[in-house]
Amino acid sequence: MEEIKTILIGSVESSRIVLEEMVRHDYPPEMVFGLDEKYSENVSGYVNLSVLAEQNDIPSMTFKNINDASVVEQIRAIAPDYIFVVGISQLIREDIIGAAGKGVIGYHPTALPKYRGRAALPWLVLLGEQESKASLFFIDEGMDSGDIVDQETYMIGELDYAADVYHASNEALGQMLGRVLEKVRTDSVEARRQDHSRATYLLKRTPEDGRIEWVDSAEGIHRLIRATSRPYPGAFSFYKEHKVIIWQASVQPNTQYIGIPGQIIRSDSESIDVLCTDGILRIEDYETDEDVQFIDGNKFK
Repeated sequence: MEEIKTILIGSVESSRIVLEEMVRHDYPPEMVFGLDEKYSENVSGYVNLSVLAEQNDIPSMTFKNINDASVVEQIRAIAPDYIFVVGISQLIREDIIGAAGKGVIGYHPTALPKYRGRAALPWLVLLGEQESKASLFFIDEGMDSGDIVDQETYMIGELDYAADVYHASNEALGQMLGRVLEKVRTDSVEARRQDHSRATYLLKRTPEDGRIEWVDSAEGIHRLIRATSRPYPGAFSFYKEHKVIIWQASVQPNTQYIGIPGQIIRSDSESIDVLCTDGILRIEDYETDEDVQFIDGNKFK
């Protein structure tokens, strides 16, 4: 059988996992295309794939826009059978889809057709989901709408942070890849059509959506903190003129304090207790633009 050629396009941790699994299964891609580090400022969890590619003697090329003519020309010159596109936010256009002899395989960390779209992992936490699936599917011109190649279930804990869900979904991706790579290698990939009538869509989130509204419930604020914590930009509030990014917190009962939501009950070097409408939010890990002295009784905006 003629060897089935693949390439990999990516920019984050899930992209690295795919490349590592390809190497581990002795089935490296013909070339790796990674987002240039110069353009990674707004990419959560960025990974420079060219470093790992070089360590394994795999040719690599960096890009700013994956659909640039120079990139498409290089992909066409390789004439891959399959293109793996994992971990980039840029839409893949027809020029690249058409360059793959057998198809372009993408990755999405939800149980497609449920939750197609953007910012999937933060949304899963915000929505209180306890179970999801990592999905590999054929990319078409729609949004995460192509035929499903394989799926692997993973669990989400009640108090998981974004990083926990990120890790769980990536573990599921790694487990699934062994099966998929063997099918690719033997040219035996099969896929099933999504039930489009069951599709739901996640809309775009921006860093500004992490702003805390202290009139929300303590549980709701805690969920926002968990959903937007590292590797994402973080939930935030303002104390006087200082932006405070909150990375970790817990909810505590309130049986003693009466005040205004957002008001500081007490603070020390370890934590800050903030009054909420139905409890106390204990801030346990945060960062500010400079040293700030929090004063009991003062308020977050």
